[in-house]
Amino acid sequence: MLYVVLFFLAFSLYLYVVLGGADYGAGIVELFSSEENQKITKKTIYRVMGPVWEANHIWVIILIVILWIAFPEYYNIMVISLHIPLTIVLLGVTLRGVAFVFRHYDAVIDKSQKLYDQMFKVSSLITPIFLGIVFGALISGNIKITDDISTLTFYDAFIAPWFNAFSILVGLFFAALCAFLSSVLLIGESESGKENIYIRKSAIAAIVVFVVGFVTLGYGYLIDNVFINGFVSNPFALICVTLSAVLLIPLWKMIRKGNKVWSRSFAGLQVFFILLAALGAHFPDIIITTNGSINLLENSAPESVIKVLGISLIIGGAVILPGLFHLLKSFKMIKILDRDNNPLI
Repeated sequence: MLYVVLFFLAFSLYLYVVLGGADYGAGIVELFSSEENQKITKKTIYRVMGPVWEANHIWVIILIVILWIAFPEYYNIMVISLHIPLTIVLLGVTLRGVAFVFRHYDAVIDKSQKLYDQMFKVSSLITPIFLGIVFGALISGNIKITDDISTLTFYDAFIAPWFNAFSILVGLFFAALCAFLSSVLLIGESESGKENIYIRKSAIAAIVVFVVGFVTLGYGYLIDNVFINGFVSNPFALICVTLSAVLLIPLWKMIRKGNKVWSRSFAGLQVFFILLAALGAHFPDIIITTNGSINLLENSAPESVIKVLGISLIIGGAVILPGLFHLLKSFKMIKILDRDNNPLI
């Protein structure tokens, strides 16, 4: 049953990166657009994201609940050592949601609309950066574990683990990945004649992802980061990274053709291989501290708890997944079953 729980943990992480990432990326795309293109993107975002944006964040809730119940030591390390960046993420999600609603449904059109626009765009950038920073901190080797927190300074305990160049680079990488996912999604959702805007954005975002990813790996190798050293010497991780890079070729062809189904499929596969490489390189030692790695499987909850959680996840998945599919299909977020004659499909 432990592997059932691990499957749902990985599955929730993947869906949050893809769906939640594309959600955040829409705001990033809007932020780095001209004034004219911002208006086009803003209109498209409401039409596409409006019905489903709350559902995109259900996966991070499931992720947190699984960590809390099944892997309490991992959860404790995250919420204690990284409570500052996690609080910033929570504030970013809240402000982003408020801005998203009020800039569209506020009955009074005045200068506050500009404030809501800025809140939405900035929080869409800050939130994924700090989400990436949290992951970067977990594998940075800077987290200090001690039975007596009073022996550490505030900086050593709560700032140093995440406020470092490596973690920030991981945060920038995730933000660039979000912008890439959103650009690919928006190609198939744009109005006729506007596809080139997002085709160009996709190309730029793909380049940024590659450059920031290369710099992150290079910097991690130079500072002798344990995770990066293991990553670059792990054949499985290198194969996954290679496959992700190779997928750029067919992905770019599908993007240029404006093919909704295959461009999204290839982008989703790229994310899959990136996550597989990142998590598989050191699994089950996902958290790396100054005292060494912490084994996920050796620090799980009792078997009785895992069993109940696994059964609950199976039942919940049987209810949630068909409903989610129907929601996305109803609002044409899933194109694979479309049978119209749109030449872009």
